[in-house]
Amino acid sequence: MPDHLHFLIGLRPNIALSDLIRDIKSCSTAFIKSQKIGPHSFSWQEGFGAFSYAKSELSNVANYIDNQQQHHHKTTFREEYISLLEEFNIAYDPKYLYEFYE
Repeated sequence: MPDHLHFLIGLRPNIALSDLIRDIKSCSTAFIKSQKIGPHSFSWQEGFGAFSYAKSELSNVANYIDNQQQHHHKTTFREEYISLLEEFNIAYDPKYLYEFYE
């Protein structure tokens, strides 16, 4: 998707999620800038969202990610993200959500 990414990652408990995301953002930014990909300056937004799933749900989550383009014909990223926050009972203040581009 042009405005967000989904990762399906198996993470060992001795690895901090925030460290992994920091490394992904740092390395991908360096790569994009070194390759001069796109006409504009690239940077990630602050923060990230992470949700955990049971191993029995992995194929459903992978299928969901594979079908993002079809999914977003019906649901925007903003709607999707808020729906996940609510599904996982995560309290949030809308003023601290991402800057959504629609």
